[in-house]
Amino acid sequence: MAKSKDAIKNVFDLIKKNDVKMIDLRFTDLPGQWQHFSVPVSQFRESAFEEGLGFDGSSIRGWQSINESDMLVFPDPETAAIDPFIKYKSLSMICDIKDPETLENYSRDPRWIAKKAVEYLKTTKIAQNVYFGPEAEFFILDHVAYNVNEYSSWYKIDSIEGFWNTGSEHEVNLGHKIRLKEGYFPVPPADSTNDIRNAMVEFLQNAGIEVETQHHEVATGGQAEIDFKYCPLVQCADRLMMFKYIIKNTARLYGKTATFMPKPIFGDNGSGMHVHQSLWNNGKPLFAGSEYAGLSKTALYYIGGILKHAPSLLAFTNPTTNSYKRLVPGYEAPVNLAYSKANRSACVRIPMYSQNPKSKRLEFRCPDGTSNPYIAFAAMLMAGLDGIINKIDPGEPMDKDIYHLSHEELSKVPQAPSSLDIALEALKHDNAYLTKGGVFTQDLIETWIDYKVEKEIKPMQLRPHPYEFHLYYEV
Repeated sequence: MAKSKDAIKNVFDLIKKNDVKMIDLRFTDLPGQWQHFSVPVSQFRESAFEEGLGFDGSSIRGWQSINESDMLVFPDPETAAIDPFIKYKSLSMICDIKDPETLENYSRDPRWIAKKAVEYLKTTKIAQNVYFGPEAEFFILDHVAYNVNEYSSWYKIDSIEGFWNTGSEHEVNLGHKIRLKEGYFPVPPADSTNDIRNAMVEFLQNAGIEVETQHHEVATGGQAEIDFKYCPLVQCADRLMMFKYIIKNTARLYGKTATFMPKPIFGDNGSGMHVHQSLWNNGKPLFAGSEYAGLSKTALYYIGGILKHAPSLLAFTNPTTNSYKRLVPGYEAPVNLAYSKANRSACVRIPMYSQNPKSKRLEFRCPDGTSNPYIAFAAMLMAGLDGIINKIDPGEPMDKDIYHLSHEELSKVPQAPSSLDIALEALKHDNAYLTKGGVFTQDLIETWIDYKVEKEIKPMQLRPHPYEFHLYYEV
């Protein structure tokens, strides 16, 4: 409680020190987008931390119905930060959502699901802490346009460094284009977004997010990666939401646009979000040991849980129809459900950069940046814990280059789902590991499946695709 009081005092100190005009209250909807509303600082009282502030929950995707719309936000003072992008000086805080009548946490609040997952971890006595470190890749583009209606459907993207953007003999074009799959790691001027990434790093560090590295990624079109230091699950999800906000708004400052869409460019690598994770207990790493790749039995069982539940897990970690346009062979995407040390063609990789036991971790390479981090991180933890509790053997490691296996060898390796509807179908039949400890409710799982089917899968299936005209118009 003392820490909370200190955090609340810090909020009002920040307000006074920075002459804050507005308090910006943020929370995450079910699909994973930040939502917000603001109140003038003159209307903000310390009581908001105990009594909350009201809003209409029926307008939030995947939440309340119109006849039970009233909800409360409770700002978390530990997340207070000055927003560098809003013109009028604003202090933002991430909020938890509660029912106004019972004051109970809202079961569909993604942040609450993440908190329950951490509490469940502690009840298992397996570990006290779980750390996550995401590598969220993204594209920095110069132009994006799209339109969908009853009689047309099209999109167009452009990038100053895109291999397709060479202009003509009648216009100025300075060359230095990055070819398909050759974006790792050219220097400027071919790398045209280095200064923007440096600006992103500065904004991230000013927001208290410790950055480890930034670089251009494999694809053309300004694909980028900025890695921040691992941290506890809920804090990591909070930081990833802030990370995406800063990336998009910094790009906007430079007249660019940033997207975490997994596959915006056909024929080139997509953007993933490799997620590093490890368990700790009483200050000791639990994934270091004398087994394969320096892992412990605990780590291997955790991997076993991830691999066993991967088909249903991907319904949360790869939750869009576009996610599965990235998860195809030939683009360094992990389509095979196997594990390996240092082998990036496996969906679970054990990094071998350091032999320090504190560095021992696993990297789940399937997820992408369209996932809701609170729900995705919680689901990964629950799958891993199920592996430990039930001693699930991950099988033999796959240290060969999976992409060059013979057809016979490859047929023995389980495959990731090839579409969102297949992953959702897997989730229907494999979700008991998620509901342990009441972390995921059946209502949440059913709402997630219904939302994805009705709002994303069916609308995509009903509409003619431009490429279908290329294939079938003349039949």
